[in-house]
Amino acid sequence: MEQWRVFPDRQPRPGRLSREGILERLAKAKRGLGPAADAGVCEAGPARSSSGTPAAVLIPLVDRPDGFTVLMTRRTEHLHHHGGQICFPGGRTEAGDADAVATALRETAEEIGLDADRIEPIGHLDDYTTITGFIVTPVIAVVRPPFELTLDPHEVAYVFEVPLDFVLDPANHQQLPPAAHPMKQPRATFAMPYGDHFIWGATAGMLMNLYRVLALQ
Repeated sequence: MEQWRVFPDRQPRPGRLSREGILERLAKAKRGLGPAADAGVCEAGPARSSSGTPAAVLIPLVDRPDGFTVLMTRRTEHLHHHGGQICFPGGRTEAGDADAVATALRETAEEIGLDADRIEPIGHLDDYTTITGFIVTPVIAVVRPPFELTLDPHEVAYVFEVPLDFVLDPANHQQLPPAAHPMKQPRATFAMPYGDHFIWGATAGMLMNLYRVLALQ
């Protein structure tokens, strides 16, 4: 049995997107800033549960001269949840957070020290219910260089950037069947291996939702 499957039926990736092009696609998909009450669940995720723990992550689109990149983190190995995995900066919602954007910005500042002045939240993706019981709202934001990062050594081993063009290329979209799942879960999950980085699970599922929104023609 093959362990990886590339989706040949995905639509071709769009041309290199500008900030305005990204905003246009978010508006067309009705994923601009605002309540995510109409949000669904990525097809890779389990059924949505109202009893899950609210959380939010930031999907930072870094505006580089050669095109947007997606800034991602690798968790430290000792963490109980998602240790050693590739993630977006983020975490559970706290009582003082006004909304998902506030949660994502606070967690990003705590984890990687990215100044909020360099971050422009522009929209959100569908909520994603994880196998660990979190209902995660992914907040999309444009990040303006230059910036400096200060990593929390307890949570983040390092950060790296993936070209947005890579995420939007359907040739890079794969699916790991249940038998080969790293956590032995009885369901398939998406993956986007990038160099030495194995991006899978909820993070890859959110990237697939990002692809679906930005690939709108």
